[in-house]
Amino acid sequence: MAPEKKVYNAKSVVISRKPGADHPEGLWSAFIGLFTENNPHLKGRAPFEVLDIKDTEKVRIRDLRNISFYLRGNDLVINNLESVTIEKEKNIVTLTGKQRL
Repeated sequence: MAPEKKVYNAKSVVISRKPGADHPEGLWSAFIGLFTENNPHLKGRAPFEVLDIKDTEKVRIRDLRNISFYLRGNDLVINNLESVTIEKEKNIVTLTGKQRL
């Protein structure tokens, strides 16, 4: 099966997780919100798109540097994006993209 891959024009992403159907033993879902501005979690903004990627073992983040992990919500926030590419192959989700630092 070929990997699923899509490019999004987003300023920031928030990466979270949620239990899968066979929680707690099975794979989880990667929950990725796409936003038009930086730090949307501080402003209570809603994403323009939400990706619910089921049966995910892990999320890899490649070639991106401005990443924050928020302990309060257990979320990763990636700001200053020009675009982000999200690819799923088997149970691995990989994020790459262009970032303005």
